[in-house]
Amino acid sequence: MALSKINRRDFLNGVALGVAAGGSLSPLELLALEAASGRYPPLLTGLRGSHPGSFEVAHALAWNGATWPRPDAQTDATYDLVVVGAGLSGLAAAWLYRQKAGDDARILVLDNHDDFGGHAKRNEFVVDGRTLICYGGSQSIDTPGHYSRASAQLLKDVGIETERFYDYFDQDYFRQRGLEGGIYFSGDRYGEDSVHRNVLRMFGSEGSGDIAGTIEHYPLSPEARADLYRLLTAGTDYLPGLGRSEKIAAMKRVSYSDFLRRHARVNEAVVALLRDTVKGLWGVGYDVLSALEGYRLGMPGTAELGIGELEGEPPGRDEPYIFHFPDGNAGIARSLVRMLVPAAAPGSTMEDLVLAPFDYGVLDEPGNPTRIRLDSTAVDVRHADGDSAVDVTYVRGGVPFRVRGRHTILACYNAIVPKICPEVPAGQAEAIAKAVKVPLVYISIAVRNWKAFDRLGFNNFYVPQPTLMHSFGMDFPVSMGGYEFTQDPSEPAVIHGTYVPTAPDQGLTEREQHLAGRRALYEMSFSDIERNIVRQLSGALGPGGFDAERDIAAITVNRWPHGYAYEYNELFDPPEWTREHGPHVQGAARIGRISIANSDASAYAYVNGAIDAADRAVNEQLDT
Repeated sequence: MALSKINRRDFLNGVALGVAAGGSLSPLELLALEAASGRYPPLLTGLRGSHPGSFEVAHALAWNGATWPRPDAQTDATYDLVVVGAGLSGLAAAWLYRQKAGDDARILVLDNHDDFGGHAKRNEFVVDGRTLICYGGSQSIDTPGHYSRASAQLLKDVGIETERFYDYFDQDYFRQRGLEGGIYFSGDRYGEDSVHRNVLRMFGSEGSGDIAGTIEHYPLSPEARADLYRLLTAGTDYLPGLGRSEKIAAMKRVSYSDFLRRHARVNEAVVALLRDTVKGLWGVGYDVLSALEGYRLGMPGTAELGIGELEGEPPGRDEPYIFHFPDGNAGIARSLVRMLVPAAAPGSTMEDLVLAPFDYGVLDEPGNPTRIRLDSTAVDVRHADGDSAVDVTYVRGGVPFRVRGRHTILACYNAIVPKICPEVPAGQAEAIAKAVKVPLVYISIAVRNWKAFDRLGFNNFYVPQPTLMHSFGMDFPVSMGGYEFTQDPSEPAVIHGTYVPTAPDQGLTEREQHLAGRRALYEMSFSDIERNIVRQLSGALGPGGFDAERDIAAITVNRWPHGYAYEYNELFDPPEWTREHGPHVQGAARIGRISIANSDASAYAYVNGAIDAADRAVNEQLDT
């Protein structure tokens, strides 16, 4: 299908207007459904994540120095705890505080979005009468066997038993259907669209099958194909003559991309091919990640260096990557909200949570011991009443309000903390500024069938040198709680895509790339993103019969300009900066009755980083 044709198709906020018989719900039907059932953000499509309405107040404050009048009198009662931020860290803080302070503790949770969960976002679609559930942010519970006691206990206390995912996640789903990973070489970068088997060793996986025969069809020069084959099969030590410690030191000082150039001596097209394989994990490519990180992740050309295990490293992933609700870690957020506000949803198990209807209308009812107030952006947080309490001014609907808490936990975006809390010391503000959030876009695409994947024999694609998504494919095969993952190619399904805006190979550091990527993301409209999505899906899946105008039912673009927490990068940061020691520790220091809790404060972009920060913050305040 010509791209110009799909561009003329009308989309309203991400939902196809041209609804064929048996098609998805139209935008008007969705609005009617929302009106009939009450506010239900997961069904909203188009530009989500940090959606319009969620960031304008914060940007006016941080970028333009805007201020709002602080109300002379409180506009609400005094709470035992006020939490700014209803992401996983903020919800965990509210729950842990209530556990330790007692069920009668009065807690208010404020958030600037129209939904709770922060990056743990749930997306839903209704296509051909079938409900599709997927994730729009925080993805999975990674290696729960290595969680701290506090994080592991919180999951259990809210009803999440991670061992059950061994039953719910079908680890053989794609293998049994003959589907494997592919590479999509786009015509925009390689002259012609083509898809092929992915024989690259990514994250320690071994290339399989006929490597030589597969590479022969990659749209690379003969020299590049020969270099790639050598890199994958020769088993060469590319640092001969160096001892083990010397190799480790050398690999910390050079990017993996430069390791390939200087030591493996491969064609530049091979460097470009491998550069972005790690984007989904780190938020940048191997142009700004060390060769040692490439070794940790099993990248080609590193296996025969003779380094062995690295001392002092955190435990590797010795559990399968299967601990995943159909809505990702929104399942954790929903579990916490149901515990904090039981009237919000029925049930008590992780299974009945999946399809449980959530009543957003009861989250902020006056009778709730814990109230969750959405669409509310904090703009001023400071001690009051002789430092015996904390006043929080927030803006809702353009109007400032003031609430008081005996304790306050700032579980919001970390870099905004010094902007809204004038009591943050200068040194602490400088420490906070050293972490630059990773911009990230998670894209959920509802399709009326996945026949093209089945015909082509692929379930996902890696996209080298992408124009937008660096990877996309079918969602995780999880069936639980009455929700069943698609079993037949003729059924509706969700395609998940990931886009991380970067500025590679320009001599920029990781932090500088995050800043450049964020600027680029702010300049992109939904139409820009949609056009690229259609172009990439059509290029990769077109040979399998995919027709974007016919097959796409809806698109939700979860835009997170402030996405992953920054984790220290050994190529640029001092070696002594670790999860235990680094600027984030000073940045997270308690300020009287104000504590800070978020994954940034742990320098760790994972669920347990958020929960551990919440646990620390709650303990700080209960000791105050």
